[in-house]
Amino acid sequence: MGDIAAKGAHELFQGIVQGSRPHLSRAISHVENGARGAAELLSHAYKARKGALITGITGSPGVGKSTLVDGIVRELRKAGHTVGVLAVDPSSPFTGGAILGDRVRMGQGHALDEGVFFRSLATRGHLGGLSRHTGDVIALLDAFGFDHIVVETVGAGQSEVDIMRYAHTVVVVLAPGLGDDMQAIKAGILEIGDIFCVNKADLPGAERTRRDIEMMLDMKEPAGWRPPVTQAIAVNGQGLPELVSEIFRHQSYLVASDTLKEKNRWSYKAVLEEYLRLLTVGKVLELASRDGGLDAALDDLMQGKAGPMEVALKLLQKYWA
Repeated sequence: MGDIAAKGAHELFQGIVQGSRPHLSRAISHVENGARGAAELLSHAYKARKGALITGITGSPGVGKSTLVDGIVRELRKAGHTVGVLAVDPSSPFTGGAILGDRVRMGQGHALDEGVFFRSLATRGHLGGLSRHTGDVIALLDAFGFDHIVVETVGAGQSEVDIMRYAHTVVVVLAPGLGDDMQAIKAGILEIGDIFCVNKADLPGAERTRRDIEMMLDMKEPAGWRPPVTQAIAVNGQGLPELVSEIFRHQSYLVASDTLKEKNRWSYKAVLEEYLRLLTVGKVLELASRDGGLDAALDDLMQGKAGPMEVALKLLQKYWA
């Protein structure tokens, strides 16, 4: 992916705010690949954000997140909302690209709908169930003017907490027969979910899973919002209108309780932290890799000549001006 000149960044941004999907696609690719000039493009985008509502969909592999997202998009479109969908996929260890290709899996049913935009994003080794560029791509989708942005996480099972830093509403998807009740306890899922959805509700054990989650929620300290537990069969659309209704209800609660601003502030903090890591840790690793300093540091660690704190301090002193 080539660099973006200042003029090119401005033209890309103008295309985005004018509703050009090709410009939006190119801008996301430039950002994801770290093209020079992407920072200027993003500066324009962050200043032009319009306040889209952001919903995160997370849960373990096999619970049917992608099918659920597809159904949620249909319900949002019925309600008259334009929707940008960001599906974060595991990365190929060879190419760095997204493996699952959610644009193929989910986007086909909405290919002719100008009110829907699908994009998959590779994690590229980033932890937390998201890509490092998640916040940036959300900003581009928001500047484009989508009413609602839906983010589907990787689904690694116990590393999905980052989504709560970017989304206004987090929907935790569970399914019967996968041990999700115990998984919820282990992963701290109860702490991040604003809404719980037991998908594949036609399978045995669905009602028990719902009751187990309700029971665990009853054990939490009362708060302003009590997460509802819904049931759905995403493959045939059953329960999806009720789920989307709960999403709208939660977002109305955020506005009424004046906590939407706090959520947005937390999201900007997450973006800022990513850039601080890039400018510090990223810079040190890049410079140390160029002149062999990183290899020498690893040799010292492996040979027992120094501990990790000593080595890290030396690298910082040498490469971080």
